Amino acid sequence: MPRRRRPPRPGALTDLSPSRILTQIVVLQLAYYACAAILIVFTALVAGKEITTDLLLSWRSLRGDTTVGWTLGLVWVLNSLACVVFILLLVARSKLVLDFALTLHFIHLIVTSLYSHSIPTNLFWWVLQICSATLMTSLGVWACQWRELRPINFGGKGGSANSGQQGNGAVDDDGAGHSRGRGSGRGRDGAEEYEMVSMSEREVNV
Repeated sequence: MPRRRRPPRPGALTDLSPSRILTQIVVLQLAYYACAAILIVFTALVAGKEITTDLLLSWRSLRGDTTVGWTLGLVWVLNSLACVVFILLLVARSKLVLDFALTLHFIHLIVTSLYSHSIPTNLFWWVLQICSATLMTSLGVWACQWRELRPINFGGKGGSANSGQQGNGAVDDDGAGHSRGRGSGRGRDGAEEYEMVSMSEREVNV
């Protein structure tokens, strides 16, 4: 008799499927560059600098001996803070934040090296990437854990309503809503009202 397989955990195949992970990586990388491009263009317009793709993709623009280099460094740090929101929306799992953050920066290293035709040799660039990955990982894990530990509110109000009716004495223990003795009341389903009338002995004998 063949051994039966244990059914997979709900959501395991969909959460860890290669296609889903690849899609998340691509979307997160595009969001990373899009947000950085917006911040760099805005900063360049304010500072009156020429807008070029070197500001976004070249590692030679990040230098510690120029004002432009320090400004770009600050922009990339702000971009890491903004990407925490993207990680929270796309990944939403604290155990995967480190993998996605390191993958994002590794792809950025490859793109920068291909664009500049050389591996970055600037120490300022490497320090900035380490700080960016550390900041993105720490804040991303905190944000995802905060989301995972949020209490679930079902919004039920039935308990308070039943307790209020029992306190007024209008409903029996079983919630039937019947009255005792002569008087009026409402049916179990609440559709129509009724009235109890006492019967005389003559009507009973008949």
